Amino acid sequence: MFFLMICHHNADVDALRDELRPKHRDWVKSGGDGLATVLTGSALWDGDGTGIGNFGILEADSLEKAEAFANNDPFALGGIVRSVEFTRLADGFQAGRIDPMTQR
Repeated sequence: MFFLMICHHNADVDALRDELRPKHRDWVKSGGDGLATVLTGSALWDGDGTGIGNFGILEADSLEKAEAFANNDPFALGGIVRSVEFTRLADGFQAGRIDPMTQR
């Protein structure tokens, strides 16, 4: 199954986000130790260029595994993430057109 994950960050966490970014990127590359495959993702900014969150398109066996991926991300464990939304993508989603960020 494929999911769009949108993570909303708390305000005023720029320094902590910068500190945790290497661990976050390692988590993404590992797919959360195999919980999910991250196809693509990026930071989200407001109109002033301030970080407000991040998004990812994930492949996971279940919503529960996608949630576990998000909940155990260093950004979430470090208190950066305020909330996470998941939307399941259509079965016809063309994932083969994306070069995954997670090693398969």
